[in-house]
Amino acid sequence: MTTVTTRAPAARRTPSSALLLTVILAGQFMAILDSTIVNVAAPTMRADLGATGSGLQLVISGYTVAYAMLLITGARLGGLLGYRRLFLTGLAVFTAASLMCGLAPSTGVLIAFRLVQGAGAALMVPQVLSLIQVTFDGASRGRALGVYATVISAGAVVGQVLGGLLVTADLFGTAWRPVFLVNVPIGLALLAVGARRLPAEHVRREQGLDVPGLVTLSLAVCLLVVPLVLGHEQNWPLWGWISMGLAVLAFCAFLLVERRTAHPLVPGRLLRAPGVSAAASGIFLVMAAYGGWLFVMALHLQGGLGDSALRAGCLFIPAAAAFGLTSLNWKRLPARLHRPVIVAAAVVTAAGELALAAALAGGGHGEPLLEISFAAIGAGMAAMYSPLMAVALARVAPADVSDASGLLAMMLQLGQVVGVAVFGTLFLSLTPSAHAAVVTSVSLAVVSLAAGGCALPLLRTRRDQG
Repeated sequence: MTTVTTRAPAARRTPSSALLLTVILAGQFMAILDSTIVNVAAPTMRADLGATGSGLQLVISGYTVAYAMLLITGARLGGLLGYRRLFLTGLAVFTAASLMCGLAPSTGVLIAFRLVQGAGAALMVPQVLSLIQVTFDGASRGRALGVYATVISAGAVVGQVLGGLLVTADLFGTAWRPVFLVNVPIGLALLAVGARRLPAEHVRREQGLDVPGLVTLSLAVCLLVVPLVLGHEQNWPLWGWISMGLAVLAFCAFLLVERRTAHPLVPGRLLRAPGVSAAASGIFLVMAAYGGWLFVMALHLQGGLGDSALRAGCLFIPAAAAFGLTSLNWKRLPARLHRPVIVAAAVVTAAGELALAAALAGGGHGEPLLEISFAAIGAGMAAMYSPLMAVALARVAPADVSDASGLLAMMLQLGQVVGVAVFGTLFLSLTPSAHAAVVTSVSLAVVSLAAGGCALPLLRTRRDQG
């Protein structure tokens, strides 16, 4: 593979780096926001559109399915056509689809444009990590990745709070529609600023698109994600288990295709780079625990304890604040502790989840232990996620930046989907037992420790430079 890259002389550490980070992370924030903001509006959508249960589930999950399925494709296209171009293209598609979702006259139209919205996010999001990787280096890259992790955490929490506020406000009698329309002015502003301020980067790669790899991987992800997202709603039908079985075969077919192609979608050298595979596995488990925890606690707070959507969302603020502060400051630790802190953070997270189980065991909120445990969980997960991401990207060659970004973004998204499906199913299968949340919290503690276990091989590798 031959790579020819031409950048402006001041591509790194320019005065516009802060503005670049603001623009691309605002796009990332909208993509994360839209995976949670719709949940709160679901009852209003059902009443307004007359949606069936399965139709409503597709409105909520269609975005996630398209998003997860096309992430790797979006990453490869960014490497071929340029990160700036693909970011702006994805942002434009996302913004236009948000407008059409907000104006949708029926459930079918809404589902269709939710799929388009997810596709736009899949084009946009992988470019965020790629642009961070090529724009920042050394300590500045660590800080940028810390802000990136904070945005991911905040987006999930803000989605629940903002969704509750917008639906409750019922602006101009529009009910649920502002949860989509809010993206439009923000997206247009980001397009205007991004088109003028994002760095022009001209990348030419003499490599193919690896269409067979894209097709087999997209098929495998789709076969896995669709039954995970829809399974519980439909009481885990036979077709779902068959689909997940076929997903295993499709992943095997993908591996065979990649071994035979000259330009594999996920280069072997990328997976062989020190720390990448272990870190990617850890990121998957961390995000599975994080996604499952958010989903289960939102259900328990609103369903089991009777909180409003707004109050339930506000209870997550300590976790979001702890996640953000930890993500922004973990680099202040001595470099020799950057890898060991992942294992220590897994213990802190597990302790927080066990404390949460103790708080909920009495059948109430268990305050203030609830807020304390939320903060411990948020801080612990951030101290796992951010260093794992830094380790995974530390030794990626410039030619593999887009592929690494797509791989990590897919692991992040798939982790969330799997976490919601697995822990959501566990919680709902135990409901209405008073111990459903307790058992689920203990299970989350086990997965968090497993995520920390993925970091153990990293302790034996050479310390990253910078």
